[in-house]
Amino acid sequence: MSIERARNAYALRAQEYIDRFGLIDAAADADREFVLAWANGVQGRIIDVGCGPGHWTNYLHGANVDIEGIDPVPEFIDHARRQYPELRFRTGSAGDLEVDDGTLGGILSWYSLIHTEPDQINGMLTEFARCLHPTGSILIGFFEGPKLEPFDHAVTTAYRWPIDEFSNAVTKAGFTITDTRTRTDPGVRPQATIVAHRSQ
Repeated sequence: MSIERARNAYALRAQEYIDRFGLIDAAADADREFVLAWANGVQGRIIDVGCGPGHWTNYLHGANVDIEGIDPVPEFIDHARRQYPELRFRTGSAGDLEVDDGTLGGILSWYSLIHTEPDQINGMLTEFARCLHPTGSILIGFFEGPKLEPFDHAVTTAYRWPIDEFSNAVTKAGFTITDTRTRTDPGVRPQATIVAHRSQ
């Protein structure tokens, strides 16, 4: 699944996505608490990669987190700028964050890599490592499963990963894993999170 194909798929359904998921209230309480706790422990600026309509960026900004949202879908960025004019949003992608080496404190990738083909994941994670300072941290949310495989996501093809396999990719890209979690809520696909710090 190319970045361009995923971007176009979301652009076609941007308003539908905004209407359904564009407010932080759509996120589970446990996720809001977990992401906020992680962000409060980050030293330095955070980029919300694949920020979509900007709801997570706004949520963390409201907790005094220094954060910027980026997304490859212009329709999402246009909405986020109108909805949250005091925040920073720009078009961009996980594979090229357009920041100097070692300048970020954290990267939030909340289900923003789910459409990335497995052979392209390492490039994204290596870019994350390049951008973080030596104590920088990433938080990645993704769909979990017993084997790495594609599935029919509502928007376009996505992938589920065994958490150990995704963790290995994160480690290979230059990170030290500090927390992994899995959860299955009623009526929702199994989910996983990884927190890691850049290996010094």
